[in-house]
Amino acid sequence: MTNISLTTSVTGSGPGIVLAHGAGGGIEANFGSLVPLLAETHRVTGSDYPADDTPLELDALADALVAAAATERFTIIGYSLGTAVAVRAAVRHPDRVAGLVLAAGLAEADNRARLALDLWQAILDAGDRDAFARFVLSSAFSRDFVNALSPEQVAAMVKGTAAAVPGGALAQAALVRAVDTTGDLASIAVPTLVIEATEDLLLDPANQRYLAEHIPGAEHVRIEAGHVLMLEQPDAWHRAVLDFLKRRGL
Repeated sequence: MTNISLTTSVTGSGPGIVLAHGAGGGIEANFGSLVPLLAETHRVTGSDYPADDTPLELDALADALVAAAATERFTIIGYSLGTAVAVRAAVRHPDRVAGLVLAAGLAEADNRARLALDLWQAILDAGDRDAFARFVLSSAFSRDFVNALSPEQVAAMVKGTAAAVPGGALAQAALVRAVDTTGDLASIAVPTLVIEATEDLLLDPANQRYLAEHIPGAEHVRIEAGHVLMLEQPDAWHRAVLDFLKRRGL
């Protein structure tokens, strides 16, 4: 198994939270506005994946995430690729993982996800980060939000998104394409919240419904918006996470 080294930051105090981010971005890009809210009541560990395109293994990534945690027991908030990492970590380390929040995730890649990742790879292989940013933004946000932007606002968002694409994005995308955690879901025995963005064009919302249906006792929250971590109004996403943590004593 590959030995994976993560770049880790810790903030806040209280019960443990571990953030597992998606492919093609770091903790700040994926969870930015949520981190300070969590740190008001929790000790938050954020770990970024390796910054090169050495192939990644799901088990090794899950083990590395658990090893990086700042507390003995913790809840994992997983997004996209981080959802698969969180699921595998909960199954491999049931003594450490106390709860799960899963957003914009999938148990296995479907054709829609694979097509998106193929386009992602082609754009990044060509070295055009601005084109990659435009692809992500056009797929992630709701149509009304995008149409209301000025050209200057679009240019600023493209610039910021392109700058946030890390090294290692292609290795992360390759792992998403190959991931399969369908056999893990029935073994999850911790409180779990699945968050579905109903207008997500980047990932099929049916993926979230599948997770909610196959994880025993999972809660399922629908947010009427585009891609869940690129919301034009993030309050619903924040509230869903914080309310779940409070209600479940996590």
